[in-house]
Amino acid sequence: MSIQFHGSPAHTLGVEIEMGIVHDETDELECAAPAVMREVTAGYPDGAHPRIHRELFQSTLELITGVCATPAEAHADLAGTVAELTPILRRNHLALIGTGVHPFSSWNDLRLTEDERYARLVDKIQWPARRMMIHGVHFHVGVPSGDHAIAVTNALTGLLPHFVALSASSPFWFGDDTGLASMRTKVFESMPSASLPPELRDWADFERLVAILVRAGTIETVKELWWDIRPSPSWGTVELRMCDGMATLRELCAVAALAQAAVAHLCERFDAGETLTRDPDWALRENKWRAARYGIDATLVHGDGSVTGLAEEVHEWVERVRPQARALGGEEYLDGVPAILDHAPSYVRQRAVLEGGGDLRDVVELLRREFANDRVGG
Repeated sequence: MSIQFHGSPAHTLGVEIEMGIVHDETDELECAAPAVMREVTAGYPDGAHPRIHRELFQSTLELITGVCATPAEAHADLAGTVAELTPILRRNHLALIGTGVHPFSSWNDLRLTEDERYARLVDKIQWPARRMMIHGVHFHVGVPSGDHAIAVTNALTGLLPHFVALSASSPFWFGDDTGLASMRTKVFESMPSASLPPELRDWADFERLVAILVRAGTIETVKELWWDIRPSPSWGTVELRMCDGMATLRELCAVAALAQAAVAHLCERFDAGETLTRDPDWALRENKWRAARYGIDATLVHGDGSVTGLAEEVHEWVERVRPQARALGGEEYLDGVPAILDHAPSYVRQRAVLEGGGDLRDVVELLRREFANDRVGG
């Protein structure tokens, strides 16, 4: 099977974020996406909004950027879309929250979006798909070729736990504290073809794998490869898909800066003739689990037997890719990554609400304030 990779001449950046819609009186997820979409798409050709899409549940909206050059441009793009939505949401007593999983809503109470593709998905996968009450963030970074995409995907698996921990925002599930930093990570892993990408040699190897999976009826298109990191041939990007929904756009775009600069760094090494290696799968699986469980306090184990601190490695990677971030115009946002370690990711802030005597509705109130004001603490 031949799959054309539409390579990007620059390390462009695109961001997709899934947002929960909550009612401002109950703080529950509200199946209001159809009504909101009717209002926000009025006046657009064919009733389609270029930046706002439906998702599996009617309680979710997906916001996407255009093709951006810098994290600052992505931030402004997303903020503009939120500003367009805000008056509609307020009129309907609604708000958006950025979190991997709503702290106490139940998927049993939510309605699926009426869409043929979603209906086929749920019919095929059944219970794992019906409980996908989760919200994630995807970063697309442009790369020159399919071979670049495969090499970078292989190498980025080593950074998978760092992105999981920095974005972790889902400690609760159905009102219970799971003990995890990212419950969303474990829920999503129940989906077929989710989790780690397989180690592949080159683009031709990827084409052979896709042909086998299509012939076997495992997938219909490349879009059903729900790997944590995957090539996106139609966009000419490597797509990082492991992150929880994030509470503020500024934090989200700091992580976007790390993603963009890391891909650029790895492409430079590949172009220099370096073979980009990855740890064995047992180490990658263990480290992803540790990040989902312990967040930024995780330690990581490597194929050579060494053990390192995740937070320490984040600082090292920030400095490693700083030249690329500076060249790409993202250095200011890259500096927001150590700030996440300093003020702690959302999962810590959510638990602090309960430790301070609040309840789960207060957690949702915090999430509402943080997203609305684009500021940690609200």
